[in-house]
Amino acid sequence: MNIRIILAGATAACVLGLAAQAQELKFANFTPPFHTINASVIETLNAAISDATGGDTSVRGYHGGELGAGPVEQYVRAVQGVADMVWGLPGYTSSQFERTMLVELPDAIPLDKPGYESLWAAFDENLADEFPATVPLALWTSEPNIFIMKDHDIRSPADVEGLKLRVAGATSAEVIEALGGTPVQMPINQVYNALQTGLIDGVVTGASTLNDFKLDEVANSYTLGANLGRLSFYTVMNQGAYDSLSDEARAALDEVAGPNLSQIAEEAWDAQAEDAMSKARESGDNTVIDLSEEEAQAFSDAVADVVDTYVADVGGEAALAAMRGE
Repeated sequence: MNIRIILAGATAACVLGLAAQAQELKFANFTPPFHTINASVIETLNAAISDATGGDTSVRGYHGGELGAGPVEQYVRAVQGVADMVWGLPGYTSSQFERTMLVELPDAIPLDKPGYESLWAAFDENLADEFPATVPLALWTSEPNIFIMKDHDIRSPADVEGLKLRVAGATSAEVIEALGGTPVQMPINQVYNALQTGLIDGVVTGASTLNDFKLDEVANSYTLGANLGRLSFYTVMNQGAYDSLSDEARAALDEVAGPNLSQIAEEAWDAQAEDAMSKARESGDNTVIDLSEEEAQAFSDAVADVVDTYVADVGGEAALAAMRGE
C-alpha cells in the first residue's frame, strides 16, 4: 500500500480522535456580544478552562438569544440541557428565587457593600435550594439602582406619582407602587423602544444599562442616592454537563467559579456604571440629580413597609441577616 495513503489515513484518524475528545461548552447569552457579560464571565470561563485543558475543553458564547430568545427561560435552558451554561436574572422568575431576591430590596444592604459577598454569605444555608439541577458558577449584583427617566426629574417620591416605570419583577413592582408609580414589567432589552415611544416614563435599574442597552440615547434625567436596591444575576451550569467534565476542566472551573467569578462580574458592572454616568454628566443635555441624605431617606421611608412585608412573607429573616453580615 502507498505510504502516502497510510500516512494520510493515520493523520485523519488522529484528527478525528482529537475532535472526539474536544468538548465545547455552550453558554446561552440572550444579549448582544458587546454586553458586559461576555468579557467578564464568558471569556473568563473560556480562558480558565481552555488553558487548563490545552484547548480540549472550551466555552463558547451563543449571543443574542441564539439558543432561544428571551431571558425568562434561561434557567430552564440550563436544566434541560439546551445550553451547558446560562446567565440570567432571578427577577424574571421571581417565584423560584424568593430569598435570593432579598438582595434586591431597597436598603437590604448598604449602597457601598458588594452584592456578591452578600449572596455567597447567605448561599449555603439559605439560597442553595433555589438552584435545583444546576451548579451555580457566579452570583452577583448590579451597581445600585437609580432612576433613569425621559422628560421627568425625580427629586422626591411625589415626583414618581402617576408615572409608568419599567420593573424586572414582582418585588420591584411593589416598590414602584409604594412610590405612587405604575409598574410595567418587561425585559430590559425592550426598554429602549418603550422609553423612545413613551410607553414608559422611565426605569429603576443600574446605570450600566446606559452602555449595555444604549438607554443613554433615549433617557435624559438621572437620579442617584436613594437606596432602591439593585438587580441580582446568576450564572449556572447544567449538573450533568458539570459531572461530565474531565478532572482538569472541573478543577479549573472550580477554581475560577464562586466568589472569584462573581467579583469579576460585579466589578465589570460597576465599571460600566461609572463610565456611563461619567458620560451622562459630561454630555451637557442631561439632568443629573444627586440626592442629599435627607432626600434619599424619604424614598426609604416610602417603601419600608414593602420591604418588611416581603421579608416576612418569604421567611427571609435569616437570609437577610446573613446578607448583611449580622
